[in-house]
Amino acid sequence: MKVIFLGTPEFAVPILEMLNKYYEVVLVVTKADGRGKNNKIIPSPIKLKANELGLPVFTPIKLKEDYKPLLDKDVDILITAAYGQFIPSFILDKFKFKINVHGSLLPKRRGGAPIQRSLIEGDKVTGVSIMEMTKKMDAGRVYAMRAIDILDSDNSTTLFNKLSIIGRDLLKETLPDIISMKNVGLPQDEKLATFSPILTKEDEIIDFNKKALDIINQIRGLALEPGAYFKFKDQPYKILEAKVKEDNSLNKPGTIISLKKEFVIKAKDDAVSIKIIKPAGKKAMPINSFLNGQRNFKEFDII
Repeated sequence: MKVIFLGTPEFAVPILEMLNKYYEVVLVVTKADGRGKNNKIIPSPIKLKANELGLPVFTPIKLKEDYKPLLDKDVDILITAAYGQFIPSFILDKFKFKINVHGSLLPKRRGGAPIQRSLIEGDKVTGVSIMEMTKKMDAGRVYAMRAIDILDSDNSTTLFNKLSIIGRDLLKETLPDIISMKNVGLPQDEKLATFSPILTKEDEIIDFNKKALDIINQIRGLALEPGAYFKFKDQPYKILEAKVKEDNSLNKPGTIISLKKEFVIKAKDDAVSIKIIKPAGKKAMPINSFLNGQRNFKEFDII
């Protein structure tokens, strides 16, 4: 059975590997190459994997304008996993089966950042849905779902990795019955739908006027990439791991209340104890290594 696959980040890689093993992947569609430091070209993880597997790759800048290679193939099945662009209905209509591997328990958390926002907003459970793609975003019939608990130790990196494997396995189990029409899916309850929009630059900025737990959840939802950060003397400092520290002091939010063996910043209620930090232009490091070499911060500075 021939398949066209659309995906971009690491989340999609195990899914592409599975499809390549059990089906004939005739085209892989992914985002165009990005640019890094010194204008270095950065291909997507899916492009790298497709090249490794010897699969043809198509990287349109705007799929709604550059789509002909998808329609030139005699293919019934279109499968996506975290592709990153909206797929117009005139493309979807050309395929008998159009299936998405979505990182939430639909209809909760439709949209482009369900995994990150499940952490940011303090969810205790998440999962993967295998769903039909329709004109309305993430609103199609659901073929299968699988849930997992979100652990206190999870961040967006660990949760993406877990859900990627679950998505791969669930798609493998479900796809034969979808193709044979034994599984036609169930409609979503629109009254229960919620939306998790893509992350913005503003989502990365830490506001110490918030509660400590909310800040910790923000850090978890953005770690290890792109990272939540605060600025001090116009320099950004990403926090990749932190814990809530009980604090009943009357210090203003943003006050640095300890630099002795730990880096603690006052929040609205308690405080945030930083465990892993990444100063601008440097590698991430445990907080004891950072404190041994830092000269900028003093106790009771205000961020």
